[in-house]
Amino acid sequence: MSPEVSLREAYGQTLVELGRENPDIVVLDADLSKSTMTQLFAREFPARFFNCGIAEQNMVSIAAGLAASGKISFASTFAVFIPGRCFDQVRMCVAQPQLNVKLVVTHGGITVGEDGTSHQAIEDLSLACSLPGLNIIVPADAIETAQAVKTAAATLGPFYIRLCRPKALLVHDQSYRFKLGKAVTLREGQDAAIMAIGLMVKPALEAADKLKRDGINCTVLNMSTLKPIDEAAIIKASAETGAIVTAEEHLEHGALGSIVAQVVAKNQPVPMEFVAIKDTYAQSGKPAELLERYGLTAKDIEQAVRRVIARAKSR
Repeated sequence: MSPEVSLREAYGQTLVELGRENPDIVVLDADLSKSTMTQLFAREFPARFFNCGIAEQNMVSIAAGLAASGKISFASTFAVFIPGRCFDQVRMCVAQPQLNVKLVVTHGGITVGEDGTSHQAIEDLSLACSLPGLNIIVPADAIETAQAVKTAAATLGPFYIRLCRPKALLVHDQSYRFKLGKAVTLREGQDAAIMAIGLMVKPALEAADKLKRDGINCTVLNMSTLKPIDEAAIIKASAETGAIVTAEEHLEHGALGSIVAQVVAKNQPVPMEFVAIKDTYAQSGKPAELLERYGLTAKDIEQAVRRVIARAKSR
């Protein structure tokens, strides 16, 4: 089994690496640097690190000002606070002027566990996806996180990168190369396509392996770039399998499932199922317990695949 590695630590370590290479990299945090791991950058480059305190609106505005002055700004906090607490600043100061600000948030989804409902970001991707021109990435593991952060630093324009709190099993190996706007095919099959982001990619692979033992072969796509979405990969998978399941640690509407459904409806309509949080806020609890309670496990993906195939066959 692959090891569990922290995406947050990969982010912090990558920031240090980028800071050594480029003196224009600056990092801002909202008094959570120990959790977001931007503290690693702060220790090595204190003159280029700005702790803005519990004032996310100010932090985003300062990051925008630094970007307008020629810096590459990385601003970090928990996903529940960006864009939740400062949506207007992200919209007005970052997205509309298309400034070179990289919003990298941690503690996405419900796997913040015992931090409870107030800290569970289940609407953040929907809010971020509503902003034109904002590149949105949800890495599946630490290897992809490091490469996505490097891509963001090297690409002019605003980014929103969503990371999880817990360590995650590796999905990719060291040969992997992240490409903005491109889905990654992890399994190939003709019976259904599973499209997943973030922590849900690993369960998607587990579900595909279980289904294969029952003679059901699934394509599995890591859709880590949520915007711009890889429309060609979606259309291809839709045409080749005739059935799609999306899986995300987010509300059912507004993010991966909604975007994929739009592409499918316009280009290659097929039955779809959505593994996501329904129209509810989650309770406090351990991450594994919450994922099971709210239908975000490999078993839930497997059942969704069986349902969507049955629907496809009945057409």
